[in-house]
Amino acid sequence: MFDERVSPGETCRIRARKTASRAPSDLCARAGALRSLVGPQFGRPRGAVVIDQPAHPDQAVGELAARSLGLPGAVNARDLGGYRTADGRPVRSGLVLRSDGLNRLTEADHEPFAALGVRHVIDLRSLAEVRQAGPDRVPGLPVADITAVEYSAEPLSVRAPGPDGLTLHHLPIFAADFDIYVALRRALADRDPVKQRELLGDGRAAEIMVGLYRWFVTDPVARQRFATVLRLLAEPGQGPVIFHCTAGKDRTGWTAALLLTALGVDRDTVFEDYLLTNVRSAELIDTLVDSFHTRGLMQEPTLLLPLFLADAAYLEAAFAEVAAGWSGFEEFWRAGLGLDDQVLAGLRANLLDGA
Repeated sequence: MFDERVSPGETCRIRARKTASRAPSDLCARAGALRSLVGPQFGRPRGAVVIDQPAHPDQAVGELAARSLGLPGAVNARDLGGYRTADGRPVRSGLVLRSDGLNRLTEADHEPFAALGVRHVIDLRSLAEVRQAGPDRVPGLPVADITAVEYSAEPLSVRAPGPDGLTLHHLPIFAADFDIYVALRRALADRDPVKQRELLGDGRAAEIMVGLYRWFVTDPVARQRFATVLRLLAEPGQGPVIFHCTAGKDRTGWTAALLLTALGVDRDTVFEDYLLTNVRSAELIDTLVDSFHTRGLMQEPTLLLPLFLADAAYLEAAFAEVAAGWSGFEEFWRAGLGLDDQVLAGLRANLLDGA
């Protein structure tokens, strides 16, 4: 899938899909002395960091500017409209939106969010994430009303008062005993750098992420929740929908990949959209990594980078799991997600322009 590898002695390189040229970007400069040890099974030498980025990063910046929802509190919020299917039909703009957590929205976000005309907000975070970070602070859905509801591990829908009130759907996709959460808790609980490296170094953090993306495909409850999002998007006249998790990267990324694939968007474009997260969230990731060091939680906080970055290998692992468990995406759609031709037709009727 890629033409480029990190050379011996390099500490950081931007790796662009389908191109052999180094991408002009300040991501490496921001990251500083990145020493995350990512395993050779992903084509990366020890001691080097590869940041996957779209094939044409300069164009990607313009793409992000055009797709950005302009929400200061949600830097990874963007429109999936404008992508084209294999037969040339464009995805309608303003109808399906992806984002990082909306719990950080402030008054500065209220006007641009209201202008989006969102009718449904889909929160894929776990109950623990909602309790720790707070519920979505969405204009038109008062925080007091949301927090009064008893969140649970089961799906939940809350509608704001009034005939035109928007609806929040809480569809948690989370496994408390999954490796990523266990490793992260252990790493932060024990500040011994040797033990932290044992947990996350030498490619182990990346392996954990690959396992997470495979779990998206193999876990029946996770599949059911992803399918619920797609069913909602297929309902006629549902209005603009925004779906999100915490970072807008993994659960949101796989949801977007499923949707774009179902609509007929080519695989390269699906990956391009997925990797835009690295462009949009670079500064936030850098700040987050630094905070683990300044708070004394980790001497080598860059060990966490594979958990925070979008990596094409992760998305590839999910699609590979689909191919391994089913004859192809069409069978996965029916047997894996439990969706039928009516849902597929509804998605295309709602979200695609043209005949």
